[in-house]
Amino acid sequence: MDTCKNCNEPISGNFCSNCGQPATLRRIDGRYIIHEIKEILCGNRGFVYTIKKMLTTPGESVRSFLAKDRYRFVKPITFVIITSLIYALINHFFRISVEDLGLSGEEVSPTTILIFHWMTFEYPGYATMLTGLYMAFWIKLFFRKSGYNLFEVFILMCFISGVSALFMSVVTPFQGLSQLNIIQLSSVVLIIYFMWAVGQFFGEKKIKNYVKALIAYILGVLVLSILIVFVGTLIDVLKGVV
Repeated sequence: MDTCKNCNEPISGNFCSNCGQPATLRRIDGRYIIHEIKEILCGNRGFVYTIKKMLTTPGESVRSFLAKDRYRFVKPITFVIITSLIYALINHFFRISVEDLGLSGEEVSPTTILIFHWMTFEYPGYATMLTGLYMAFWIKLFFRKSGYNLFEVFILMCFISGVSALFMSVVTPFQGLSQLNIIQLSSVVLIIYFMWAVGQFFGEKKIKNYVKALIAYILGVLVLSILIVFVGTLIDVLKGVV
């Protein structure tokens, strides 16, 4: 009798009764890769379903993910990483810079520009998760009576950030190919989406939730920007650049 290559239990059929591992692993080939891609994009736990729900009922969908339906959604951290990779790949070809975001070396120190560049273009996946956890703190602070813990709010931030990355993946080619500066306008759209998603998550019928979401966003971005400028300027001072 064969034994399972994963847990060494005896196998009498096509699958291990202990861990569920197939008795014979399918060889990885082109069909396997295509199947994996289809599972991600079109399967029950697919991007199409996740994106659709996050564009139509974002707050309600994340509440559903937390409470009862975790099968049909892409896992939030996976969603952030892959959408950030898509954005990074598209930006590699169209090269949006921090200057397009309204920042220049005349306003802030060189290291500050570099930090913003790293966060926005070089390592968007890591930066998005760190920023998402940071923003979750502000949301948790403003909605502390909601009953959701910090990590559940972080899941909300992951889904919102993933959609934002996909939105920027669509905007970036237009910015790169046209003479129009639409990045800053796109930022306004993303702020509105943030307000809508967060407000709906905590109760779509309460106007104050959308206002609190906006205030949390503004304070979060403001404080984070000040911290980045402070750190960047301090580094340049220590290096003797400024």
